[in-house]
Amino acid sequence: MAPLHSSSMSACSSPLLKDVIGDLDRHSYVALLTKLIGESEYVQNNPPKYKPKENRVARHVLDVLLPLSTTPNNGGGGGPLVVQHITNPKYPERGNVIAEYPAPATKFNPFSLSVDGDRLQGRGTTDCLGHVALVTELMKRLGETKPKLKNSIYAVFICNEENGEVTGIGVDMLAKERYLDALKAGPLYWIDVAISSLHWQRRDDHVASQSNRKAAINAMELNMEALKVIQTRFYSDVPPLPEEEKYKYATPSTMKPTQWTYRGGSVNQIPGQCEISGDVR
Repeated sequence: MAPLHSSSMSACSSPLLKDVIGDLDRHSYVALLTKLIGESEYVQNNPPKYKPKENRVARHVLDVLLPLSTTPNNGGGGGPLVVQHITNPKYPERGNVIAEYPAPATKFNPFSLSVDGDRLQGRGTTDCLGHVALVTELMKRLGETKPKLKNSIYAVFICNEENGEVTGIGVDMLAKERYLDALKAGPLYWIDVAISSLHWQRRDDHVASQSNRKAAINAMELNMEALKVIQTRFYSDVPPLPEEEKYKYATPSTMKPTQWTYRGGSVNQIPGQCEISGDVR
């Protein structure tokens, strides 16, 4: 299947902004700056005893922008800029200017797929539903092309991926009823890493010790050292892929501890039990 890019991963193929607007007009810039510098005497704000009159500068800015604005009752020339001059009535000589060049209004329905060239936009495009479509198409191609393989390929589309309160209907049921036994020989790939993940747990269980510190095994330290080795191996086995930069992935594959628990004890007691849990994405 030809590669497609989601809206969150692909760059717009339109011309660069600097190529569209070109170089700024040097003479226009110098002329405007000359006027602004001419007002500098009236916009000094230090020391605080000075009372600047910023609207003297704002007026020159408005003279340039209003002819290109959508504000007809304020000297506007019909667009496309939206220009606002905002002044507190209590301070009529001190005002603010907001100038906007608005992007075209677009109505985006996240629950429908919009296609613009190789840009795909819709809720779930970059994670679960995008992966369902991708794997379905892969299985479709296998069925159409009938390649001769040494090993079987299984695709498991699970329900109830995130709800931990409802059990017995998703992957836990499939495992319990041995539908997944054929997968045990591996390799196994968990594809939907965007909103769900593989979970892992590292546990050490020994007798806590308060007095025999030289012989006691500190479960926390042991878990820390073990996790360091496991993480090092993980990042060695699963390094960032070249495609991640191409599609502007913010994060590569990760293995992170997210929970750290132990059975408790006094501050001067070496912990005998410790459990670290986390996820792989």
